[in-house]
Amino acid sequence: MNAELQAIEAKRQALLGRLRTAEAAVRAGLHAHGFGEMARAHLERAMAHIQEAYIAINESKPVRTVPQLVDDLNRIQQVMNEHHQRQTQHRQ
Repeated sequence: MNAELQAIEAKRQALLGRLRTAEAAVRAGLHAHGFGEMARAHLERAMAHIQEAYIAINESKPVRTVPQLVDDLNRIQQVMNEHHQRQTQHRQ
């Protein structure tokens, strides 16, 4: 049983390492300029998914499903868009 637990933990650690590598790559992409807002939006969402996966693997508490995470991100984007629109209207 102990060997089985060690194998599971080794797989978990390997997966967490791959997530850290993916996070570093996505963060580097976020600092690249000249690819447009659509590319940046996808990179930001990828970062949110990576962070949620890290929580799902590393912690024993429930996490959001992918559709829940997407809905939350969409709501945040909508609020940001509305805020930006209001600020633009006040400046005119």
